[in-house]
Amino acid sequence: MQELISKMLDGYESGRIDRRQLIQALAGMAATAAAAPAADASPFRGLALNHIALRVTDIPRSRDFYRKLLGLPVVTEDQGACFLGLGPHFLTLFRRPASGLDHYCMAVENFKPDAVMEELTRQGLKPRRQADRVYFADPDGITVQFSALDHRP
Repeated sequence: MQELISKMLDGYESGRIDRRQLIQALAGMAATAAAAPAADASPFRGLALNHIALRVTDIPRSRDFYRKLLGLPVVTEDQGACFLGLGPHFLTLFRRPASGLDHYCMAVENFKPDAVMEELTRQGLKPRRQADRVYFADPDGITVQFSALDHRP
């Protein structure tokens, strides 16, 4: 925002805009800033996309595809799931009858499952907890998971 104000002042000082245009632009910026919800007002601060979990019909086929395409190492695997390393994060493959997105996981700052459950419930969501993980649906019904930044399979 400082850069934008500086450019407006340069425009005023160079004569490209007049005093009235400068005041209107500054007032518009102030009104927009006041109307916009502050990102800091959220009780959660997203740090990273921790992982994405896909539903696949054939784990070996999907595993081999992602390994060949991206060189992802297998972290752990069993009959129903395969976890592929993706830098400090991972890609999960769950065996399901139909393919699609199972869920995605956002790492949040200072993750405390009990506090997250309480806040999501307060916001009118219906979270569910599994061990150190909290799941809930977004407005379109997509499953979102919150976890700590260092969450691993």
